Amino acid sequence: MLSVFILNSCVVATAVIIHYEFLYRISSFIPKMHLKHRLRILFGVFAALIAHAVEVFVFALAYYFMHHADNWGHLEGNFDGTLLDCTYLSFTIFTTLGFGDIQPIGDLSH
Repeated sequence: MLSVFILNSCVVATAVIIHYEFLYRISSFIPKMHLKHRLRILFGVFAALIAHAVEVFVFALAYYFMHHADNWGHLEGNFDGTLLDCTYLSFTIFTTLGFGDIQPIGDLSH
């Protein structure tokens, strides 16, 4: 159980660092852009969405490696073990739709 907590903490910390770095770098870059204010805001919003997509992929990698490792649990349902399926699951969970056609079993569900 401790290993699950440590891995989850590392994945969450990685996502937080990615989001922080995206926002930090974008906030220093936007004022230098020679665009209308509204377009700079739009650029910032799209950059934040890209940061979220990268974070989702970090969680997808964690699901993928945990699913293929021993004693971490597994994913079942409409799932064939690919990274694409793990990315789909990660996007589904990240958007707060919850578990749908793929469910984690065992330590993956924590």
